[in-house]
Amino acid sequence: MDLAGKVAVVTGGASGIGQALAQQLAEQDVRVVVGDLDEAGAHQTAADIRAAGGHAIALRSDAADTDDIEALLRLAGDEFAPVDIYVANAGVIGAPALGSEADWDVTLDVNLRAHIRAARLLVPHWRSIGGGYFVSVASAAGLLTQLGAAGYAVSKHAAVGFAEWLAITYGEDGIGVSCVCPLGVETPLLQNIRGIDDADARLGASAIEHSAAVISAEDVATATIEAMRNDRFLVLPHPELLEMYRHKGADYDRWIAGMRRYQRTLRNG
Repeated sequence: MDLAGKVAVVTGGASGIGQALAQQLAEQDVRVVVGDLDEAGAHQTAADIRAAGGHAIALRSDAADTDDIEALLRLAGDEFAPVDIYVANAGVIGAPALGSEADWDVTLDVNLRAHIRAARLLVPHWRSIGGGYFVSVASAAGLLTQLGAAGYAVSKHAAVGFAEWLAITYGEDGIGVSCVCPLGVETPLLQNIRGIDDADARLGASAIEHSAAVISAEDVATATIEAMRNDRFLVLPHPELLEMYRHKGADYDRWIAGMRRYQRTLRNG
């Protein structure tokens, strides 16, 4: 994919992976609309991009709200041009353990339904013009699991499944899809998990930090943009994740037993 001159929306762009993606896309001459509930952070990301010579604007938005998604798309069209690239990056860790009904609603809304709602708005136009690109920022949890947080594990599995479906269903219409699945990344989300005073949350943070090296958001953005250029679906910023995924598929029962041992080890310190 030739990125130069394209228009992108990046949700959750005030910090972390979203911020890094917005900045690196702008460096590739992409015009960027930054969305985030953190209004000041979103505008700061856009201001930093403009200060570096790029083109960016920002809007406070809830990535899971259809009206707010429409507002992001409308702003892009008014200020730049219709959206070519949509980066569904906004995510939440959700409640520890099994959570409540309300917890599940929030986690599924942000980590899954936000992607579905954006696709509903974008795909008809992209099909009509024969092009468009959807980036789903999921997680290694979508290929493996997330200890300590059922909602996060399940919603990220679902996000991967939805991205696969998009790629299969609309790939021949010229719509590209990349699904980003990192292990530990040094972001506010990980920092928030570390700060939760809950045994399951501590387990989750430990599992993330011990699974592989914790990399930077910039590393994830670089891997994602390289995948977009090559129209590659699965983005694995941690190369070792591929072997972990292969082990899971090769012997599911052995993998579950191993994860139980890993959980026990982490709980026992």
